[in-house]
Amino acid sequence: MSVVERTNPPAPDLYPVVEQVPAEPVAQRRPTSAFVREILETLLLTFFIFWIVNSLVGRYRIDGNSMNPTLLNGEYLIISNFAYQLDEPERGDIIVFRHPRSELNLIKRVIGIPGDTIEIQDGIVRVNGVALDEPYIQAPPTYNSSWVVPEGQFFVLGDNRNNSSDSHAWGFLPEDHILGKALVVYWPPSDWSKVPHYDHLSG
Repeated sequence: MSVVERTNPPAPDLYPVVEQVPAEPVAQRRPTSAFVREILETLLLTFFIFWIVNSLVGRYRIDGNSMNPTLLNGEYLIISNFAYQLDEPERGDIIVFRHPRSELNLIKRVIGIPGDTIEIQDGIVRVNGVALDEPYIQAPPTYNSSWVVPEGQFFVLGDNRNNSSDSHAWGFLPEDHILGKALVVYWPPSDWSKVPHYDHLSG
């Protein structure tokens, strides 16, 4: 016969050992000078980034229809301020510049570079005797004339040839008046697009 012994559960430990937990360190309040320094450093960094961005790009609003149908009245665009620091403007580039005879900033397309002979006759633009293929214009120009572009100057026209104040009206554009090369239309969102430059007569 198997015998089993009844066992009583051990009595509860009435005096459990409690380990002391080290007290958490008290947070030290930062000195006011350190807080002010951090704010100043953040502001300076923000200003520096803003300065860098604004020195590299510019933001402009198109006011007028002289670049229709390529660029429309009321669109906002970004230009590169450093595009021509190493390279020269090329035929077909769309550029922003200071008007040679006023304080206005204008946007037009480069048609002639220094040394080029420009001839406009019967609605056709010729550069050095070669007729340009210009699918970007609103309509062929109705005026006729010819020009030879001097050194350090450029010949620019609006894509809306018959409704544009440009080189055919006020003459050549000095190179040091050029502000930058148009890059992107960013507003309104429905018009977002890369600005379409047109590479003609390359080489």
